[in-house]
Amino acid sequence: MLLIDTHNHLDFPDFDADRPAVLARSRALGVERQVLIGVYQAHWQRLWDLVSVEPGLYASLGLHPAFLDRHRPEHLTQLRDWLQRLAGHDKLCAIGEIGLDYYVEQPDKPAQQALFEVQLKLAMEFELPVLLHVRRAHADVIATLKRLRPARGGIAHAFSGSYEEAHEYQKLGFYVGLGGAGTWPQAQRMHKVLAQLPLDAIVLETDAPDIAPASHPGQRNSPEYLPQICAELARIKGVTPEDLAAASYRNSCTLFGWR
Repeated sequence: MLLIDTHNHLDFPDFDADRPAVLARSRALGVERQVLIGVYQAHWQRLWDLVSVEPGLYASLGLHPAFLDRHRPEHLTQLRDWLQRLAGHDKLCAIGEIGLDYYVEQPDKPAQQALFEVQLKLAMEFELPVLLHVRRAHADVIATLKRLRPARGGIAHAFSGSYEEAHEYQKLGFYVGLGGAGTWPQAQRMHKVLAQLPLDAIVLETDAPDIAPASHPGQRNSPEYLPQICAELARIKGVTPEDLAAASYRNSCTLFGWR
């Protein structure tokens, strides 16, 4: 059973002590590819250095809405420079994690919206998929996507919205990213949405080191847990783990243009 972790932060310091071992265990368990996500300018180089030397690791670069206080106007210029320099590189697969986060305390919605739109336009210019971060902001994100229409689509990462919202993303060419949050017994709303989602709408992720599955409560999440996440989500959906893994793998390859 082959798997792709479409969203994690393996470059974060949480993995500095045992990153090679985590990678080895993940690969042994069938996690063939991993997409590492950039969230602010200061760590793009660290992320790129890691994916450049490790097979099966890919980079997505962006400016995350929850780190608004770290971003500077020149970082958008630098993001464009990075995308220009790496255009066509097989290790660069997307722009993200970008979007809107209204869960943060006193969100600066106009600033988040402006940052989101500039990066969406970069994704369109460089013909890259978009990896979305959305918290309590699905209506505004969907409205923005409908207005700008990024052609390559992307993923609504760590999805926790309604089935109707998931369907809107799918119509716009976006997949629904599901991970550890859906494995918890109390995630009843997510379980109902998962039961209704077609397999061609789903990709799997861990968001490691965050959002550990129910099988590892209170622990650092890890890409090596993706098979367990897949198995539990498949049980909830009423399909086999092999079928869910195959669908997620196929959907991920379609999105990122991998053979």
